[in-house]
Formats: sequence, structure tokens, C-alpha cells
Amino acid sequence: MTAPVLTGKALLEARGLTRHFPLRRGLVHAVDDVSLTVPPASITAIVGESGSGKSTLARLLARLIKPTSGELLVDGAAAPTSARARRDYARAVQLVLQDPFSSLNPVHDVRYHLARPLKVHKLAGGSLDEAIDGLLARVSLTPAANFTGKYPHELSGGQRQRVAIARALAVAPRLLLADEPVSMLDVSIRLGVLNLLADLRENDGLAIVYVTHDIASARYLADFVAVMYAGRIVESGPAATVTGEPAHPYTELLLGAAPDPGRAQSVVAERADGTVAERADDTVAERTRTAPPNLVTPPPGCRFHPRCPHAMRICASQVPAMAQISAGHHSACWLHVGGLDTAQRTPLISKPAKDKPAEDKPGKEA
Repeated sequence: MTAPVLTGKALLEARGLTRHFPLRRGLVHAVDDVSLTVPPASITAIVGESGSGKSTLARLLARLIKPTSGELLVDGAAAPTSARARRDYARAVQLVLQDPFSSLNPVHDVRYHLARPLKVHKLAGGSLDEAIDGLLARVSLTPAANFTGKYPHELSGGQRQRVAIARALAVAPRLLLADEPVSMLDVSIRLGVLNLLADLRENDGLAIVYVTHDIASARYLADFVAVMYAGRIVESGPAATVTGEPAHPYTELLLGAAPDPGRAQSVVAERADGTVAERADDTVAERTRTAPPNLVTPPPGCRFHPRCPHAMRICASQVPAMAQISAGHHSACWLHVGGLDTAQRTPLISKPAKDKPAEDKPGKEA
């Protein structure tokens, strides 16, 4: 089987992708001005809590939905829109959905699910059965004869997800979009699916975009991490740097939900001018318990500022641009922008009053 030819440094690039869903009154700002580069033979994780726009972004990258604005580039050129080109794009970029049970047709067996894409794209070669056996072997479902005649309800959750991945591999893609592929699986079998994705990147040179709310699994699997909040990417960079030295307060919040005994807990955030933003633990706990913003009427300025323990006056009025923290590491946070005056840096959180030491009263010495 031969894959669609995709040459160049960046396999897929998104520039300013935006998707707004119209409502009777207003718009849902699901994805706003997202730019992302996916290198070949790499794993890029998109991390964020539920409702952050991760799955919508994955569907935009798969071209299942049209963007309100922005563009997708394949090998540095705008993705063509002709029917033939869209078919080729669908081969090159495959999507694996979160729930393997709902993504497989319950009235068809495993052989049918794997044979259909091979027939549609005429990729079976000499023997259809050999091609199906090879796909099952790639996802570690062996011997193949034990699985080809089974229906989805006869498989475990992990086996169903492996079949879904094998179906995506049938058309020889260059990029796999894995949307929460392990979130509905038992903890005991999640690691096996994650290791399968890592093997596909290592052995087959497959590029993977891994969408997840679990930053711990992203730290384990990914080469690069993009942290998404309320429809926007707020931090991106190498996985070890983003998870080991987080620059954005929201990334710190995600890491705090997945504690790592080997990582020191940050208690301050350093500004671009070298000063630090102090934070009180009780204030952090109070603000981060609040709900994510309503994307019909998102907050002005930085969308994280209502929950941020370091929020300043400028955060409530102006959207921060991506600032470079180190090589390849960027964060959209006003803490990392220099040149702010005192008024702009005024905290939105009033610091708790500290107990004053008792004054010595005059008295006679003993």
C-alpha cells in the first residue's frame, strides 16, 4: 500500500483556525485563532479540560467541519478543495474517535470494517485476507483468525479501539488524529493503546495528534504539547519543557490535577522583567474551583483571567499574544510580556491581609 505523497518539513499546519457555531442568540466561540504545526513522524498532544475546543479542533484538522476563518496547509501549500483532493486528504489524515463502540457498526464483523476501506480505495493488492491479517497484526490483535469474525459487542473496549485504529491504518495515512482514544477504556488497558500509538510513530513514521484532557498521558506519550483553554492555545512547546517548566498558570492548574512527586510545586510566577507574582494558596484554591467560561459570551482579555491566581488589570481587557519563553516554548500570558506599567500590573486579586506583629507596650523593666 502506498500513502499519498506529502513532502516538506511540516506535514500539516493550521493558521488562525476559527470556528463559531451559530445559535438563535449569539455564537459559540468553540475555536478562536488557533495556529498549530504538526511535524512528520511526531506526536503532538492537544491538552485541555472538557469544553476547551480540543475535539472541535481535531474535526477542523480532519476537514469534517468547515472553519469560520483560517486555513489548513499541507506541505506548506493550502489544502485544495476539489472533490478528488478532499478524497486524497481523507486518506492522508485519519480520525480515531473517542468511543470505539459507537464508531463501529454493530451489525458488521471486524473483517467487514477492515475490508471496506481497502476496497473503496483499492488498496488490498493481491489478497484481501492477507491485507486484513496484516492490519490486525499491526495493532497486536493476533492471531487474526480469532478476531475477523467477531462483532463489536464481542470485543473488549481495548480490542474495539485497536480495530478502530486498524481501520484508520487501512488507507495508509500519514497523520492520525486520535481524539481521546483511551478516555473510555479501563485504566489497566490504557497503557497498551498508548504504547501502540508510540510504536506506530516509531516503526511506521506516522504523525499523530493526540487529543486528551490528561496531561500526564501527554507527558508520557507526546513529543510536543499544545495546551488549549476556552478555544485558544495558551501554551505550546516540547512536552518535557511544558510539563516540567510550565509557563502559563492554566498549565500549572492541569499539572496540579495530575501531581508528579518528582516535580517541584511552583509557588510564584516570574514576570518578563524579572519580578515575581506572589500567590496565596487559599486564593488559588478559591479561584480554580470556579467553572470554565461560557463560550457564548467569553470573558474579555485573557479568557483564563477569572480563574487565574496571577491575574492583573491588563489581563481583563487585552488578549495576550504568544511570548517566547525559551527555544520552541511559547506562552500567551501577560506575565511574560515586558514593559507593563504599574497600573497594568495591578493585581485583580486583593492579597489577604497579613497579621501585624504586636507592638511592644511601654513598661518597667524587671
